[in-house]
Amino acid sequence: MKYIDLHCDALTKAGEKDLTDASLQAGLKKLNESECAAQCFAVFTQGAGAALCAENRLVYFAEQMQKFGKSVLPIRQYADLAYCLNSGITGAILTIENLGFIGNDLTRIEKLAKSGVKMASLVWNVENSLAYPNLVDPLSSAREERGLKPLGRQAVEALDGKGIIVDISHLSDGGAHEILEGRKIPLVASHSNAAEVCPIPRNLTDNLIKKIADCGGVVGVNFCKKFLGEGETYELVLRHIKHLIKVGGVDIIALGSDFDGIPAPPDLENCTKVPALLDYLSAHGICGELLEKLCYKNFARVFREVCT
Repeated sequence: MKYIDLHCDALTKAGEKDLTDASLQAGLKKLNESECAAQCFAVFTQGAGAALCAENRLVYFAEQMQKFGKSVLPIRQYADLAYCLNSGITGAILTIENLGFIGNDLTRIEKLAKSGVKMASLVWNVENSLAYPNLVDPLSSAREERGLKPLGRQAVEALDGKGIIVDISHLSDGGAHEILEGRKIPLVASHSNAAEVCPIPRNLTDNLIKKIADCGGVVGVNFCKKFLGEGETYELVLRHIKHLIKVGGVDIIALGSDFDGIPAPPDLENCTKVPALLDYLSAHGICGELLEKLCYKNFARVFREVCT
């Protein structure tokens, strides 16, 4: 079945290699083989030189889209996504993981929008000028309650104004609650799981899951073992999906593999294993329209509503 994956780090992992490189968990050839309708490719930045790194990755993405234009389509509007969902071509959605590189210059968000960026998170695992994170390393039960910084609040407004989906994966509980309070515009947690199933800070509390559902948002289930917990990979993915449905309803579920940013989990070593996962889910009750919602309908709805 066709599917949309809300997060991968192939743009970072590829380095100077092509996105078709066989070593990538979510390379273009593997994505085509797995019937991926659209892959979100994150530009990841952190530390010294982050702004230049982001600039270089945006150029690299554009060059790769041109080089492999016969097998991949950069998605800049909903019509592009709809085309990919109804054809055999894989779409590429450009996203940003960690907007900290913009510093105090919010005009950079407008430039990102013009570059085709469709989704962005404020922070990664390290505090920046916008926000605080919920850390995954070291693994602990502590959750960060501090909210957004003033510049982070302005950044969220700018993202909403430019039709860029706000991604709250990595964001502190305090920051996520602040954004979600009374929110009407859908957002995503692109690669996060349920804390009730696996209690690490990067996974979402039931309260946050409910608030994401209330604004029409979605949660992309992360395939990383640290986020899934102990046990068989497919069974754990199913447990997180079922919990998300129990708390947030059927319109909240999506896929957010985190391929090329995680150690290969057993039975999900790369995106060519996704069809086998979907077969397993279908055989265990996530089938029919429910499977379609998980695979592409829920995120396509968010994209259509936000990315005008």
